[in-house]
Amino acid sequence: MVIIRLSRGGSKNRPYFNVVVADSKKRRDGRFIERVGFYNPMARDGAEALKLNLERITYWQSHGALLSETMSRIVKLNAKGPEGLAAMKKKDLEKTEAKKAKKASEKAAELAAAEAEAPAADK
Repeated sequence: MVIIRLSRGGSKNRPYFNVVVADSKKRRDGRFIERVGFYNPMARDGAEALKLNLERITYWQSHGALLSETMSRIVKLNAKGPEGLAAMKKKDLEKTEAKKAKKASEKAAELAAAEAEAPAADK
């Protein structure tokens, strides 16, 4: 089966993704059939963060290629223009912040429970 997905490149903590058409049995960063764009999540303001060759993507989809979950999300947001991509980045940032806050509150609750048990154990 042929799939359109992201292939990671770039250095540690500075990801850069190529949008590739590849056989689903090949590794994520392995052999691919065709490169149809790129996505740079770390792009600075004014730099191009996303470029897709929609003509080739529709060609491959007409020949049975499937989009990965992330690629389907990126293609939908690309149709909205630069605002869509900015909204995606903002949503991802909020999601990350919420996860961190939840983890911190869970840790605080564990510490409070441990402190409550400690005086009871001393008596």
